[in-house]
Amino acid sequence: MQRSHRPRGAGGPVPGNLPLELDAFVGRSAELAGLAGALGAARLVTVTGMGGVGKSRLAARAAARAERRDGVWRVDLSAIRDPGLVEYAVVEGLGLTDQTSRPPRETLLDHLADRQLLLVLDGFEHLVDASASLVGGLLRGAPGLRVLAVGRRPLGVAGERLFPLAPLPGPDAAELFADRAAARLPGFAVHDGNRSEVAELCRRLDGIPLAVELAAGRLNALSPAQLLSRLEDRFRLLTGGARDAAARHRTLRTAIGWSHELCTPEERLLWSRLSVFAGQFDLEAAEYVCSGEGLAADSVLDVLGELLAQSVLSREETVAGVRYRMLETVRAYGADWLEATGDADRLRRRHRDWYMGLATWCELDWFSPRQGEVAARVESELPNLRRALEHCLTEPGDAHLGQYLAGTLWFYWVGCGRLSEGRHWLERSVDLDGDRDQSRLKALWVLGYIAVLQGDTVPALSALQECREEAERSGNATAVAYAEHRTGCLALVTDDMARAETLLRSALDRYHEIGELNSNVLMGQVELAMTLAFQGDLPGAVRLCEDVRRVCEDHGERWALAYALFVLAYQALAEGDAARTRQLLRECLAIAHTFHDLLGTVLAVEVLALVTAVEGDPAEAAVLQGAASRMWPSVGLPLFGSTYYNAPHERCEALAREHLGDARYAEYVREGALLGREAAVVRALGRTGPPPLGAVPSPPRLPPDMREPAVSPTSKGGETTG
Repeated sequence: MQRSHRPRGAGGPVPGNLPLELDAFVGRSAELAGLAGALGAARLVTVTGMGGVGKSRLAARAAARAERRDGVWRVDLSAIRDPGLVEYAVVEGLGLTDQTSRPPRETLLDHLADRQLLLVLDGFEHLVDASASLVGGLLRGAPGLRVLAVGRRPLGVAGERLFPLAPLPGPDAAELFADRAAARLPGFAVHDGNRSEVAELCRRLDGIPLAVELAAGRLNALSPAQLLSRLEDRFRLLTGGARDAAARHRTLRTAIGWSHELCTPEERLLWSRLSVFAGQFDLEAAEYVCSGEGLAADSVLDVLGELLAQSVLSREETVAGVRYRMLETVRAYGADWLEATGDADRLRRRHRDWYMGLATWCELDWFSPRQGEVAARVESELPNLRRALEHCLTEPGDAHLGQYLAGTLWFYWVGCGRLSEGRHWLERSVDLDGDRDQSRLKALWVLGYIAVLQGDTVPALSALQECREEAERSGNATAVAYAEHRTGCLALVTDDMARAETLLRSALDRYHEIGELNSNVLMGQVELAMTLAFQGDLPGAVRLCEDVRRVCEDHGERWALAYALFVLAYQALAEGDAARTRQLLRECLAIAHTFHDLLGTVLAVEVLALVTAVEGDPAEAAVLQGAASRMWPSVGLPLFGSTYYNAPHERCEALAREHLGDARYAEYVREGALLGREAAVVRALGRTGPPPLGAVPSPPRLPPDMREPAVSPTSKGGETTG
């Protein structure tokens, strides 16, 4: 979802993600005023009405005029099918990153508790129970929150104020037709020769904006009079359903069905088949999924172009390239036709197969110079990957495919700030009985890996032990290596350095024996380097990370490189080279932030805070510590609960308190805790120049407590890792 900012005057732009309007907003002045009044009087307003009547557009225009201190944020639920993902979608729509094991609603309540914000919740009608539960809970827990809901039915939440939206009146519908027609057919205008036909056409379309716009899209081939004559037959055909059906459903089918009838057989076929996609899709996916059985692959592009010209599809420029989207009401009409053909199951399987293949390719390409492109591609394909996962996990006999897909996306869950959602899919997948050990084993070690990073040690150990036992039983050497590696990682973050070193060295030997080389293997080297650094062997740690650095440069790998730079920065600071430490950490932070890797981001900020204190700016160091304290709850257990990882934090706090005093230190920490992640990263990256006057003198080396914990970690590590 693209973020936008609305002017607010001298106070600066208001944050939010409302889409920019690309064409004229016609009419609705009375409705806008009425909706503004409703938003002023109630904390929950729901715009209701038939599909295609313009609910979303009116809500977006009204929301853009709302004044809320913390902005206006829109969440589109139309592509979500699993009620369990509603809360994750809102977390994503608000631009939050949460990698903890806590429920997403808790994340939302924490974020919204002290904010004055308008949430626009669009397309909830197929998820009304989950949406109503979430909205009710958020309104009760966040007094500054207002919600503008948009759907075909009320939410049914206490305090809800309904705002039913009627179709456009005749003059406004004609103005809309003229505007959209002129955009598609340069030189078109309503004049005395066609005015009556346009007015009658809009009247016959009941003033439904979607139908009016689709009609205008056909003017490249037909005149208004021809449209009107053809419309007569189409209305009669498409309103012949049951008399007890809701009138709004008959009208919607009239609007969409009329456009459908104007399509060629190939266009209708492609329209129905494209309905299997969720959200955006690209041409390659459409060609694979939708071709065959009456539609040649090399004709998909031309047919798709005709659907674009008729406004059945829209074209969008994204960081992942040109992509296409179908309005939900249009998609739903196509889905009905697909079911009627009896071909829906085959198309859903082809959709699943395409996204299984895409995930496999992306996993391989993650270890390459295209790592950034892979991250952007998976981000844009997330709605379709969710749909493929849901299909695999609900279709009899496909559990192993769901386990494979959830495990294959490890690089996205871990490397791109999606730990919480990844764990959701992985736990669902391993709860199912699959008939392929290899797929289940991969899902288990990835699940264990995610739980380790979240600081959730008991589930992590359970998944990793099960993975190793089953892998040894089945002779799967690759799964044994990964289970051993991640168990070593668990020992590392629970302060059992001796066990961590043993397990990580063994896992790296296993990787070498089976010829495995990828980002996971490099991370194993980095984690081993960290164990050596914590035990005082800084030269050994540097050798390992310099080797990782060389391999990353050879392969164009950036994500694992960031963690190698973190260890090298740790060593540089221990050697008293603050300038080099800052340089390494800035590069580490920039990479982690680019990938939305919140763990890498917050680790870098923590050590940058110490560098800042050592360089002589205790106030700024305290601000950065405050910023890090705000990030940790979205990752998991702060600094994994590790005494080793916590040593730089404690050293920084001691230096800052010594020079600021407890009261001023706490004040600066509170200031930092108010910073959002973007602002915190910019601040951490931006500090340059000489230290201020009164700088804290930089010690030639860090004191011993940087290298080993204040208490023995052996009992904790032994108990946790078994």
